Amino acid sequence: MRTPGTARRRGRVVVVTGASGGVGRATARAFAARGDKVALLARGREGLAAAADEVQRAGGEALVVTVDVSDAKAVEDAAQQVVDAYGRIDVWVNNAFAGVFAPFTEVAPDEFRRVTEVTYLGCVFGTRAALRHMLPRDRGTIVQVGSALAYRGIPLQSAYCGAKHAIQGFNESLRCELLHARSRVRTTMVQLPGVNTPQFDWVLNRMPGRARPVAPVYQPEVAARAIVHASSHARRREYWVGGSTAATLIANAVAPGLLDRYLARTNFDAQQDEGRPDGPANLWVPADGPHGQDHGAHGRFDDEATDGSPQQWVSRNRGRLGAALTVGAGALATRRLVRR
Repeated sequence: MRTPGTARRRGRVVVVTGASGGVGRATARAFAARGDKVALLARGREGLAAAADEVQRAGGEALVVTVDVSDAKAVEDAAQQVVDAYGRIDVWVNNAFAGVFAPFTEVAPDEFRRVTEVTYLGCVFGTRAALRHMLPRDRGTIVQVGSALAYRGIPLQSAYCGAKHAIQGFNESLRCELLHARSRVRTTMVQLPGVNTPQFDWVLNRMPGRARPVAPVYQPEVAARAIVHASSHARRREYWVGGSTAATLIANAVAPGLLDRYLARTNFDAQQDEGRPDGPANLWVPADGPHGQDHGAHGRFDDEATDGSPQQWVSRNRGRLGAALTVGAGALATRRLVRR
């Protein structure tokens, strides 16, 4: 049901999956600040209720839909609820995911399947539901929330890395099909770095230490700004967020074998903090329910997380930056000719 409060606005209609916490929660707030109507899709009722309150306080309008994105029919029904409430879907953000933090040999087959169903198939089902309503209107944008791990697998996250790689390939295929059909429906992907979200306390963890993102760590608002920007500039096939993402993807393209050895040597320790894992795992049930608490957008890494990304500015403005460099180079060449 729609939450009470603000009057209907003229902003876009946006769907965000995984909206109850982390990047999804921050993204919902960022869209709301523009005056958009935001449909919040997730399993956790406590997190969804708190997210809806934040959306309204930010200036948007919230529609709460409790759904498990691994259920294709439920996702189709959720999309229909949004259209019934608001008449259309302008932007769909596929953000929901799950993970297991352990060596591959210690991940049970049903756990691996569950991560794949939520992270990859949840994206597929969300995209299909969005297209069902966007294609007849010949307009709309789908944003796939990816990761540097969509290109570069790391230890201890085999199921998650595999799912993100699958999303990358799926999205490229879909993009080609939309271009072939000359459709005005757009799809783009935002590749994220390590982000300060609660996921590291609720991921199913079989390691001796507490899970953590590989440094440097960025605040979820950095990711949210990139996602909102991508939703309005979806002609770009993808966006890289954070210098660490750019460095990782470039290194993987140039010397993947060396990167294999480097990650094997460093990333077991780099992904663990001292202390025993003690948070509720959300693989099968939401971490905030049925009698849990709201976890918000931020994790426990506020002291080290940065809320800015110069690389993101460069990525968003690379056209203007390239033009400026070209003009500057031309001016320099002209000056040299004049001096001669």
